[in-house]
Amino acid sequence: MKKLILLLFLISSVIVFSQNESRLLRFPNIHGNQIVFTYAGDLYTVAKSGGIARKLTSDKGFEMFAKISPDGKYIAFTGQFDSNTEVYVMPAKGGAAKRLTYTATLKRDDVADRMGPNNMVVAWTPDSKNIIYRSRKQSFNSFVGQLFSVPISGGISKELPLSTGGFCSFSPDGKKLAFNRVMREFRTWKYYKGGMADDIRIFDFEQKKVTKITNNPAQDIFPMWWENTIYFMSDRDRTMNLFAYNLTTKTIDKVTNFTEYDCKFPSIGDGQIVFENAGYIYIFDIATQKTNKVTIQINDDFEANHPQIKNAYKHITNISPSPAANRIAFAARGDIFNVPCQEGITYNLTKTSDAHERNVKWSPDGKYIAYLSDESGEFEIWMVKSDYTSKPVQLTKNADTYYFNIKWSPDSKKIMFNDKKMRLQYIDIETKKTTLVVQNKLWEITQFNWSPDSKWIAYAQTEENHFNAIYLYNLNTKQSTAVTEDWFNSNAPVFSDDGKYLFFVSKRDFNPIYSSTEWNHAYIDMNKIYFLTLSKKTKSPLSPTNDTITIETVTTKSKKTKSENNKTKTVADIKIDFDGISQRIAALPITASNYWNINIIDNKVYYNERHYKGKTKLKMYDLKKKTETELGENMFYSLSSNGKKFIIHKSNQYYVVNTPKTKINLSDTKPVNIKNMRVSVDLHKEWKQIFDEGWRQMRDFFYVKNMHGINWKAMHDKYAILLPYVNHRKDLTYIMGEMIGELTIGHAYVGGGDTPEHDKIYTGLLRAKLSR
Repeated sequence: MKKLILLLFLISSVIVFSQNESRLLRFPNIHGNQIVFTYAGDLYTVAKSGGIARKLTSDKGFEMFAKISPDGKYIAFTGQFDSNTEVYVMPAKGGAAKRLTYTATLKRDDVADRMGPNNMVVAWTPDSKNIIYRSRKQSFNSFVGQLFSVPISGGISKELPLSTGGFCSFSPDGKKLAFNRVMREFRTWKYYKGGMADDIRIFDFEQKKVTKITNNPAQDIFPMWWENTIYFMSDRDRTMNLFAYNLTTKTIDKVTNFTEYDCKFPSIGDGQIVFENAGYIYIFDIATQKTNKVTIQINDDFEANHPQIKNAYKHITNISPSPAANRIAFAARGDIFNVPCQEGITYNLTKTSDAHERNVKWSPDGKYIAYLSDESGEFEIWMVKSDYTSKPVQLTKNADTYYFNIKWSPDSKKIMFNDKKMRLQYIDIETKKTTLVVQNKLWEITQFNWSPDSKWIAYAQTEENHFNAIYLYNLNTKQSTAVTEDWFNSNAPVFSDDGKYLFFVSKRDFNPIYSSTEWNHAYIDMNKIYFLTLSKKTKSPLSPTNDTITIETVTTKSKKTKSENNKTKTVADIKIDFDGISQRIAALPITASNYWNINIIDNKVYYNERHYKGKTKLKMYDLKKKTETELGENMFYSLSSNGKKFIIHKSNQYYVVNTPKTKINLSDTKPVNIKNMRVSVDLHKEWKQIFDEGWRQMRDFFYVKNMHGINWKAMHDKYAILLPYVNHRKDLTYIMGEMIGELTIGHAYVGGGDTPEHDKIYTGLLRAKLSR
């Protein structure tokens, strides 16, 4: 009896699990009893009464905009079977798909791009012989497209006699076309009422005449012609709903009344209009003027349901070498890795699909690796022992904004960090006490560094004239003092390793270039590297020298003791004389250009440099020899904390070399093996983390605190409901775009992501348009 009860329980559990209603069903179309829609990049079909949907396509591309022919025999759709986005047709009940178009390949051609995909199927001709699609194949502007017709049998497409076109619908006799001129449905600009908000127009093929039938500041889109009525979507009442325009009375009626989610991508067929709302599919019956939701289940096994092995080395965001550069810490694809430079084991120190770890920094004493992580729900500073003998420790708590970067003090006792609230702070890793250094009123403090004795902080902050000035902060007195004047823009302060000098970059060179055709001028390459002596007693390394005679004496060479041989380099307390400090500024005798990533080791200044329209170069200036040496081209570097090793980053490879004094030759240097940085990812957990972080990004970076009057937390919860139904990365982009669109602001988009790869076959067209 117990076995029978258990068996019945298991069977019922399986039935309940398999019959969970599906959502995020996109781009639906209907004809008779059949609905076709897109889910997770593939086409599905289901009866209009609902039930379990059957998959029609299965490939790594994205299939969308399915339209059933008026005779119900075929499905035309936009697909990516051959990697390119083209028009296909297949039997309505399923089967082999036939490619109909071969068009010029576009770079911006994706369902997750704000321009939308190319070659979008938008309609059939009433006789079921031709398919209408919108294409940007002949437009120089990614925003502009035209309407084309291609026969169901294939062949040459014909352009419809319209300058531009978008979604459209034929009159029953095929003599007229209701259409939109603009196609902006993939731009996440909800409630838009600007100049690009479209209206419905009718084109008469016989009279070659266009008549505008709606004229509203809001969007009137997706025209659908049925008998004497043109149905369309509009957000004239804020939420996108279905409206009807009577061709006889020229009156408009609202026929649906959704208030929370927009109605999306409607389509008409056989006296019925089908559309998506809140991820569900709804049917509006024209005869009864009633709307009902279709309950649909999808019981497929998706790739996202299983752990995925991903190559983290393809998504490296930053690195930090150990003190001796025998290992490197990588932040890659949201995890922290400890990688050997020559031989050994690669360790994943975090292994968190549901958290984003970034901005890794190895402590100068080698004991710890610090990083930023949102495991707690907000980005905080975490720390883990470099040998991974204990679990990571959260250092900061209750973060109230976005943290940008972290930097260890040379004595490995403190970590400095900056945030979106324009604060610069540091935390004591033992006491976990946080100290505010400064909070600017105008902009974030992005450039800061520790002194070698860990007792001073140099930083650049924006002044009232919007130029940056360099300040020095004393950890003992808690006082900041400006060391440059606000006459010039100064940035990137860094101490020399001996604590004698403070180097920085400043725009102080004014050598304009002039136009050959117009008397206009422009200032470029205004930066040089400058330095100041911190103590009055320190002589400038660029001061004039005078050769003198040295009297040689004979001395007895003594042996060094073992303790002398093992003596480590120490830095004495730095003495700073603020009196007249800005008068002790001098420039390195190098050309004006753009400079960054400055480090000073043993009287040698290392930096990256790039002239206007030039290549990035790695250079060194020797303060003793007073000479500049080019070390390499298109090389970026990180310095080990002991100053003895460079990590060279070039062409997606990382090389460990001794701190260079001459031109770097990598031909005999083996790159660090980063290919073992692989990670097992739970995609559903990762997608939720991405969604949450995207929401926080807008919360922290939106230009006004009131979020345009929107309850931003409520918007998070509104769209987070759809997260469990995401089974394709581009659907995550879709719901994030819908969420951000609620802010009613232009040019706020979501893009990128680890999406299925498919190689396009790039083709083009002749650079001429022929006409009779």
